[in-house]
Amino acid sequence: MTTVSDLRIAVICSSNMNRSMEAHAFLAKKGFLVQSYGTGDKVKIPGSAADKPNIYDFGVSYDEIYHDLLNKDKSLYTQNGLLHTLDRNRRIKSHPERFQETDEKFDILITCEERVYDQVVEFMETKTPIENSIVHVINLDIQDNLEEATIGAFLISDMCTKLAQTEDLDNDIEEVLHNFEEKCQRPILHSIVFN
Repeated sequence: MTTVSDLRIAVICSSNMNRSMEAHAFLAKKGFLVQSYGTGDKVKIPGSAADKPNIYDFGVSYDEIYHDLLNKDKSLYTQNGLLHTLDRNRRIKSHPERFQETDEKFDILITCEERVYDQVVEFMETKTPIENSIVHVINLDIQDNLEEATIGAFLISDMCTKLAQTEDLDNDIEEVLHNFEEKCQRPILHSIVFN
């Protein structure tokens, strides 16, 4: 598949399970160079009750999580969409990845909630830059449910398309984000950090 841009993009949520993976799938289909990550200590997904989440280590495969939930309660996890989500995820990559553990370099880091944005900015600011290349960290709040993840993926794709069309990303990004924020009626945060 031909890439639409040479921008290296990462989409980041807490567990690399729903929002970041929906956007990863969408951007990859559009031809973007994209990876996805989580920032949490563990992968946490809904369980049989609000106070009983399923918790896994990063690195446990989507396939293993899928079969674990299938064995625990096929009906519940089919009904709430988790088995479908995991099936999609395992077709994209093998396992959830933690952002703080990657050596990959990116031009744009897109986070799906302000808490994750703060974690990414803090992590990037504590790292010693190697290349001193600019990285744009952008937050677009997306509720962590299947419907909002789909809407969020459309918005992220639209935003990335507009960013990829700029002649000079570093000079044009503020205007592009301002216009996008007005169009989608969602607040956007933006910071610059360095690789």
